[in-house]
Amino acid sequence: MSLLGKVDFRPKLFSSLRHYSASIFRDDLVAGVVVGIVALPLAIAFAIASGVSPTVGLITAIIGGFMVSAFGGCSVQIGGPTGAFIVIVYGIIAAHGLEGLAIATFMAGIILVLLGLFKLGTVIKFIPYPIVVGFTAGIALTIFSTQMNDFFGLGLKGVPSEFIPKWGVYFHNFNQIDWPTLIVGLVSLVIIVLTPRVSKKLPGALIAIVLVTLMVYVLNKFTTFFSGVETIGARFGNLPTDLPAPHGFELTMANINNLLPSAFTIAVLGAIESLLSATVADGVTGSRTNSNTELIGQGMANIVVPMFGGIPVTGAIARTMTNISNGGRTPVAGLIHAVVLLLIFLFLMSLINLVPMACLAAVLIVVAYNMSGWRTVVGIFRNPKSDVAVLLVTFLLTVIFDLTIAIEIGLLLAVVLFLRRVMENTAVKVYGEQLDAADGTDMSHHEVLDVKPGVSVYEIDGPFFFGVATKFDEMMRTTVGNVKPKVRIIRMRKVPFIDSTGLHNLEILVKSSMSEGIDIVLSGVQPNVKETLMHAGFDKLIPADHICDHITTAVRMANAVAER
Repeated sequence: MSLLGKVDFRPKLFSSLRHYSASIFRDDLVAGVVVGIVALPLAIAFAIASGVSPTVGLITAIIGGFMVSAFGGCSVQIGGPTGAFIVIVYGIIAAHGLEGLAIATFMAGIILVLLGLFKLGTVIKFIPYPIVVGFTAGIALTIFSTQMNDFFGLGLKGVPSEFIPKWGVYFHNFNQIDWPTLIVGLVSLVIIVLTPRVSKKLPGALIAIVLVTLMVYVLNKFTTFFSGVETIGARFGNLPTDLPAPHGFELTMANINNLLPSAFTIAVLGAIESLLSATVADGVTGSRTNSNTELIGQGMANIVVPMFGGIPVTGAIARTMTNISNGGRTPVAGLIHAVVLLLIFLFLMSLINLVPMACLAAVLIVVAYNMSGWRTVVGIFRNPKSDVAVLLVTFLLTVIFDLTIAIEIGLLLAVVLFLRRVMENTAVKVYGEQLDAADGTDMSHHEVLDVKPGVSVYEIDGPFFFGVATKFDEMMRTTVGNVKPKVRIIRMRKVPFIDSTGLHNLEILVKSSMSEGIDIVLSGVQPNVKETLMHAGFDKLIPADHICDHITTAVRMANAVAER
């Protein structure tokens, strides 16, 4: 374990129980019951939209939610299936089947655990905001587009999974709208939208499901008008009420190679969403999430859930905020939420069969609207053009192609933009005949150094990596006049690190300078950079006394060499 150092795995559940009390348990109990009720329609809706049975969604919420609370690094995180995974899960099932989804989810869990073990939890948070907003808005639009068939009761089979062909089929078949189904969808939508105006604590989705299901059931006793409205039971048959036994899947190199990109997408998306949810929760509660532990807990959940036929698990912002607003403050609330879902699964599944599909479509339309963050998107359009470009590229890739490509290209854009900004902030300066040793520091005492003719002084201000190395090389070439210098001082006091390209360019500079009879003096080399230079063999190219700690020493030595 020396490679990893000390493993940063400290589940919040264990530390929370040290000072647990009856009053805290009462708050957690109320919050857990409420969140369990709120999570019920969402788990069912996300499962159906992902192309799996409602049972799978509940199993995922039960097992995954329990494990995220038991082993995660956030006190109030609620885990389960989320809308962000609908697109990727649907695509994996279409291409590789349920076993392919299980393998991809399992591998994603391993990737998440490794991210936590290697302490990359904080790094994930630095993915640029426009990328997160871009693919979140893209996912929202994709979810919305998948619900048109059920919301309008078009009764279409084999709808294309691609965005543009899908809408082409919709527009071609809108004359087949089933009006009773549309009425059910619109009534559900109105209830979900208006419920928060009555009370923000009432779960609008659940209220809509209960009232609309009851309405359709009662009216079907007296009229045939709603008899054609499709329900969960009509589509999936009677749902099982027994927990599935764990099962394995075939891990072959062919499967791993085919599904690794999808697994990577699940892992990155899960990490971003769970840590974003934890960050929002920390801002409300004042607690502090252990990011690495959270990733390990999420990874463990995603390793176990596919063995029971579940879909990917991550932290859910809406359910987490519901937990907080109802008094939940420890992971016990999350455990109770999983138990509530388990009881519903064991004893009330027969009632779930009666829920109209149009009602679930309305739930997901509202979820998609809330996910879209259109106000944030409008706000980013007032930001620099580079942010807008990244947002649009990520959004369009998510909608037109798929989430895997969007995340891969989005992360590549993030790296490119980061490197560009570092290059823009890394300067290469050229000094004249006089040099202030205190320039660029907080020192009040200014020591002006005279630089003799034949001495050229350059300063690298920032990391000396591959992009800057090329910039420095160009600067060296353009500043060389007709008079060849005898000594070149390279001031490196503000170079925090140097990569292999920087080392290579510096080595070429030293060798070419020496072949022309020009001495090289390095000034202000930081200890870690000096160690890197020594490992690269620079002590064999440059005399030890030519690697100076301060510019005063470097100028004194260079002046002496120039006067010879």
